Amino acid sequence: MNRNDPIWLVGALLLAGVLSAPARAQETQTETWRKVREAQFAGRAFEADADQVVSLEAPNRAEDAAVVPILIHAAQPQQPQRWIRRIYLVIDKNPSPLGAVFTLTPDSGRADIETRIRIEDYTWVRAIAEMQDGKLYMTMKYVKAAGGCSAPAGKDLEAAMARLGRMKIRTEGGVQLDQPNLVELMISHPNVSGLAMDQVTRLYAPPRFVRTVQVSYAGKPVMSADIDFTISENPNFRFYFVPHADGDLKAEVVDSSNATFETSFAIRSAVAAGS
Repeated sequence: MNRNDPIWLVGALLLAGVLSAPARAQETQTETWRKVREAQFAGRAFEADADQVVSLEAPNRAEDAAVVPILIHAAQPQQPQRWIRRIYLVIDKNPSPLGAVFTLTPDSGRADIETRIRIEDYTWVRAIAEMQDGKLYMTMKYVKAAGGCSAPAGKDLEAAMARLGRMKIRTEGGVQLDQPNLVELMISHPNVSGLAMDQVTRLYAPPRFVRTVQVSYAGKPVMSADIDFTISENPNFRFYFVPHADGDLKAEVVDSSNATFETSFAIRSAVAAGS
């Protein structure tokens, strides 16, 4: 058959697609992911139809590998009978692949998490949702970015340390009782990875980064996170909570030097957003 024949070309393209599909699927099963899966999930099965539970939004190619925006979105609201208990964030090619574990409750309202991360090399980024009954669902996105973990801090480190631990909480629009409300937590912290060389001294700044975040409302947990330098400088988190009465939204942060920072925001049913 003439290889310039259109029918042959179409057949060859279809065959290539069939042959490459398993290869593409295999590429998602990286050695790092196999190790993380075994260590963290001990061979537990992952359910099908993950898109009915959780999705992940991230750029195909990041403009800045040190500040890559991601959004983990839950398909359904948090309900007492069915809710996402944890979300694991895995970046296969990062020095610390398991970059964050978010713990949520029904009082989160929605299990959406938006933040900014560092990416060291072209990689699969994975979000694993663990339901209250233990079932696991995984979604993933391939992101082209490099050098984010070893990039120097974007601002003067001494100035950043002077603002260390300052925090701000703000809501979007007026707060509505018994409804999911979007809230943003901003933390002033350089989140030093320990992998970036100072271009003047040629030395590596010792690592210092936020380790835990705990957010509660009226004394009840809303969202907590165990994180590391995977999260970008000046960590920023957007998530939801459901207030059932007036109270205080409180955030407690501990970094890798065991420094503790706290802030709170009074929620009054008639007040608008503020800080």
